[in-house]
Amino acid sequence: MNLYVLGESLMDCLVQPDGSMLPVKGGSPYNMARAASLQGTHTTYLNPLSQDVFGQALREQLAHDGVHVNPQASTKPTALAVVHLQAGQPAYGFYREGIADRDYTNADMVAALRAQTPGVLHTGSLMLIPPEHHKILGILRQAKSMGWVISVDVNMRPSVAPNLQAYNAAVEEVIDLADWLKASDEDLQTLGYTACTQADAAQMADQLLQRGVKRLALTYGAQGAYLRVGDQSLSAPVPSVDVIDTVGAGDTFWGNCVSLWSQMNEAQAQAGLHDTLQHALWAAALNCTRRGCQPPLRSEVAALL
Repeated sequence: MNLYVLGESLMDCLVQPDGSMLPVKGGSPYNMARAASLQGTHTTYLNPLSQDVFGQALREQLAHDGVHVNPQASTKPTALAVVHLQAGQPAYGFYREGIADRDYTNADMVAALRAQTPGVLHTGSLMLIPPEHHKILGILRQAKSMGWVISVDVNMRPSVAPNLQAYNAAVEEVIDLADWLKASDEDLQTLGYTACTQADAAQMADQLLQRGVKRLALTYGAQGAYLRVGDQSLSAPVPSVDVIDTVGAGDTFWGNCVSLWSQMNEAQAQAGLHDTLQHALWAAALNCTRRGCQPPLRSEVAALL
């Protein structure tokens, strides 16, 4: 199946030790699209990109990584995120009003999906924050009725949402539409769940599969990750590497999972659980050895396995 990605693209403005800012291409769904494409999956990024210099750079990066893009450029500016790294962990501040990746209509997105053979439609992250989630829910419901597989990376950013209760409710609505789902321990904690440790992964997975999720990834930062497909599950620790920063690690992990799973039916996905988990973990680990989000090629991951 081909992959289509609906979500934010932006410039991460990394705060430097001298107080200056270094712009780096980013956005969770944008990163995920790149990661999946670099594994050989036919990937399309659906949101408009700006005509401004940042939008041109984002478009060029997608083209370099083999991602197909929306040919229609927006006259609105590219979104910005100010990223301050603390002990290698990113803290974010977002500027997302009146920006290019939100410059779309439901009708246009649904028409674009209707023109394609149903595959995997991925979304998540900032697109789930109210009121944007209303547009996303409308698109996902129509896509699901057309036979699309819905992939969601929760990737919550509670500091950006003006109303956390409304944000949590929006995310829960989207989870109910997800066929394939990724959530981190921090996501689960933000949503108010109590089973948020790796030891609780099976319990949490049972709850989510009862809601319709068929393939699930739960990530636990430096502790490792857990995959579940049907009644088969597996946990593994994070590979040991020299970490520069963790920007885009989760996006790379999920992009690799979705890339591999998009070529597998349920029986194959269950049988390949070990290989999928190891491949995704090593891809994320390689990304962590590089500054910013730089997902590896499939050949780079294969060389380590």
